[in-house]
Amino acid sequence: MKNDRTRARRAAAAAAAVLALVAALAGCGAGGGPADDPAGGGPGRPVRITITPSDGSVGVGPDGPLEVRVERGRLESVKVVRVRDARKEPVPGELSGDGRRWRPVDGVLALAAKYTVHAVASDGERRAARHASFTTVVPRERFIGYVTPENRATVGTGMIVSLEFNREIADRMAVERAVRVTADPEVPVAGHWFGRDRLDFRPERYWEPGTEVTVALGLRDVEGAPGVFGLQRKAFTFTVGRSQVSTVDAAAHTMRVVRAGEEPVTVPVTAGAPGSTTYNGRMVVTEMLDVTRMDGATVGYGGEYDIPDVPHAMRLTRSGTFLHGNYWAGDSVFGRSNVSHGCVGLRDVKGGGHATPAGWFYDRSLIGDVVEVVNSDDRTVAPDNGLGGWNLDWREWRAGSALG
Repeated sequence: MKNDRTRARRAAAAAAAVLALVAALAGCGAGGGPADDPAGGGPGRPVRITITPSDGSVGVGPDGPLEVRVERGRLESVKVVRVRDARKEPVPGELSGDGRRWRPVDGVLALAAKYTVHAVASDGERRAARHASFTTVVPRERFIGYVTPENRATVGTGMIVSLEFNREIADRMAVERAVRVTADPEVPVAGHWFGRDRLDFRPERYWEPGTEVTVALGLRDVEGAPGVFGLQRKAFTFTVGRSQVSTVDAAAHTMRVVRAGEEPVTVPVTAGAPGSTTYNGRMVVTEMLDVTRMDGATVGYGGEYDIPDVPHAMRLTRSGTFLHGNYWAGDSVFGRSNVSHGCVGLRDVKGGGHATPAGWFYDRSLIGDVVEVVNSDDRTVAPDNGLGGWNLDWREWRAGSALG
């Protein structure tokens, strides 16, 4: 035990010395910029939320620290979730007396875990949000896979099982053989590698509603690279909910929502403007945020936009494509022109409204739902940009398996 603790401390110290930012940038809208960027807008001093560790940090040691602070105003809400071995757990915390600082009750962070932090603050005049995630250190000579979706989740029919490994995998055949994804009712499921640190699984076609999917990780003691062994031996399940597939026609400025058992509904949208067009292709909702900040600087733009309170935001790609509520464009834009920086916008009101097109769609959606974009003057989204694997046909998908 003493040697294990010594190795863990050494690993934490080594990892802390080489902290790197990952490219999980939120985009045309983003809540994923550096965690101490200013949030808020308009005249006067902004509401500024700081999350420590910063967004995208990897190898964070058990001592953290984990803290959320606001310079002025008060924290309205702080939600922290820990995911370890595909099990999602809320992290309880305490707010300081002045409402400006949040810390977890247990100051020790779990090893080999992913933490997600979502904070909202207000000064009485302005409201801002901050979203960040980080991963903690894994004991030396071990590898783990961060799994999507979460245990016991109910997801859309387009959900792809995705494992992202904290270490590059040299023996991909051994690792893929140690992961089993099965479905009830039974359907063939195949794996596909993206590089040496990501392994996704999907069936040939979208899952049937009501399917129960089991993911069994038999990675413990599997040698993924010379001297590097797996840590996890877990199984979890998720359930496929109703079918909903939405098609955005960027040229017609519309989105057609097809839901099983209901008449199709068409709503007006605005997509990417010339020079910042929206990707074509099939994308999957991977994250849903009631409100988030979108800062163009996080995805390579200059000062074109920085909106602190974008409502009803649904992530479609890792590079930053969202489908979200838009309250700042005039009503005449929707259904008539494309004015966004690559996202798909639906009419909304400031603060988000349930009766608006954006609120209606958000309330009816699930993580794992498919949104397909057609007739945009852009290329097809890459299959590894988010859960874009549905843009490969079945032959191409199976060719990416290490098992042949």
